[in-house]
Amino acid sequence: MCGIVGFIGVRPAKDILLDGLAKLEYRGYDSAGIAVLEDGLEVEKSVGKLANLVEKLKDKELNATIGIGHTRWATHGKPSDANAHPHTSANKKFAVVHNGIIENYLQLKEDYLNDVCFQSETDTEVVAQLLGKFYDGNLEETVRRVLALLKGSYTLVILCSDYPDLLIACRKANPLVLGVGEGENFIASDVPALLAYTRNCIYPNDGELCFVKREGITIKDSEGKIIEPKIKQILWNAEAVEKNGYEHYMLKEIHEQPDAFRRMLKNRLKDGKVYFEEFTWNKEQAKKWRKIHIVACGTAYHSGLVGRTVFEKLAKIPVEVEIASEFRYREPMLDEDTLVIAISQSGETADTKAALEEGKSKGCKVLALTNVVDSAVAREADYVFYLQAGPEISVASTKAYTTMLLAQYLLAIYLADLRECISQDAYASLVHQLTLLPQYAEKIMLEENLKQLAKLAEEYHDTENLFFVGRGMDWAIALEGSLKLKEISYIHAEAYAAGELKHGTLALITDKTPVIALAVQGKTYDKTLSNIKEIKARDAKVLAVVKEGAEQIDKVVDKVLYLPAMDDMVMPILSVIPLQLIAYYTAKDRGCSIDQPRNLAKSVTVE
Repeated sequence: MCGIVGFIGVRPAKDILLDGLAKLEYRGYDSAGIAVLEDGLEVEKSVGKLANLVEKLKDKELNATIGIGHTRWATHGKPSDANAHPHTSANKKFAVVHNGIIENYLQLKEDYLNDVCFQSETDTEVVAQLLGKFYDGNLEETVRRVLALLKGSYTLVILCSDYPDLLIACRKANPLVLGVGEGENFIASDVPALLAYTRNCIYPNDGELCFVKREGITIKDSEGKIIEPKIKQILWNAEAVEKNGYEHYMLKEIHEQPDAFRRMLKNRLKDGKVYFEEFTWNKEQAKKWRKIHIVACGTAYHSGLVGRTVFEKLAKIPVEVEIASEFRYREPMLDEDTLVIAISQSGETADTKAALEEGKSKGCKVLALTNVVDSAVAREADYVFYLQAGPEISVASTKAYTTMLLAQYLLAIYLADLRECISQDAYASLVHQLTLLPQYAEKIMLEENLKQLAKLAEEYHDTENLFFVGRGMDWAIALEGSLKLKEISYIHAEAYAAGELKHGTLALITDKTPVIALAVQGKTYDKTLSNIKEIKARDAKVLAVVKEGAEQIDKVVDKVLYLPAMDDMVMPILSVIPLQLIAYYTAKDRGCSIDQPRNLAKSVTVE
């Protein structure tokens, strides 16, 4: 969940480490620190934003050309200077940065480290202290001995004062990427930290030990055998992770959605047909699957709720959508005739990865939908569909969410065709509707519409509670709209199936409770309109989100937001965009930290 950087070369490490950490601020953090090796270990840490660490270091001359850095998101111990990484051993020979959780750290303290005076409340310090305790001059064997004791998940980068030309890195169920340069090499938890220096990267596997020197990188497996690493080139450049004139990354990424749609459709449509280069399913395989399980968390889970309707309606397969953190604890009924679809923006979501593994253990085929090439979920799945949304820096997901939706539409059409349960006319009509998405999305983001959305958002500036309602796929989109609002504006927002209001929630509706009602689906429009009237009878102010041409609505609600009219089936991809923008403008009006909301992280790599 945190950010890791490492550097070894001939240039001063300090500035490269700080720059790399700045590129990883989007991941969410509460403290930062670096360790470099000069005459000995030099460590500087600071609670709060990276700017505090930069201020501490501005007058400190450090010429070291090897070092490690970290931004921490607290799991063990409150945010503080002492709990910030890097952590050092008592003998001052080792400095360690860590992402993940060492689950047995208390037992390790009791078994091996009773005589050590700990300086922090963290699980990570146990790793540094064990390294110092066991070190006998053989660094590799010491590291392997410590790793053999650890239970949990981790990315670790280790700096030892006896080895001024070496960094050691390893991973278990956490992201790690190595950057390959000329006379210098890099370590990071995510690609943006590297892009200013190299686009040539290595993605180590779990259990591999990486020895990073100035002149090159050596990777060994768990038995000490040298592995020839595969170098991959990142296709997007450093400019892709800059704001490019936008005030916030979130706003930039909302505006990038039309191009993300175009990119995905260009690579998935050929002569009016959906196709996939990464995998090819035949009719026999497609007809064998009797059920689909979608597993995901947060925003990705909400995309699966839309996907459920799309798969069931088009491909005629029953679908269950499960929060990944709950999936394996209820002993789901899975077999080889079940397709598991694991959805994760980062591809490193710990709960989703665990759900994927549960599916594979029961004999299921697993399809991963992810935005990050060679991520953990992508590597472990049987099939991978890359979202191609481009780098998403803001913690609150926008373009990754809508490309998750589009991916599921394309998959459902593809499956429906193989299962011979969609007519050619319906197939062609849906594909045509999808090709219109980019231009219709751009209509929503015309200047006059943005001004209208910003004006609507002003209504919620002082609101502390807000409800979203809808039916069917409108309810699924309402869930995502409420999540966006609470994530970045800190307003307590909840989404309800509109028909459920009368079963309890109406007790909370007053003239001080704004409601955003989605009534985009024609099939449920009249029923939703009746629910809106129930809300208005309790004096709440209602903003209705509807298609152009919707009847009666302006006589019932306080304000109406009209969306370009498309086929009901594809409207969810379009109707979420104004909700993203309302959340953005509301958070901006309230002075919130939009790209890095409190307590949240971009990539959730702990369970």
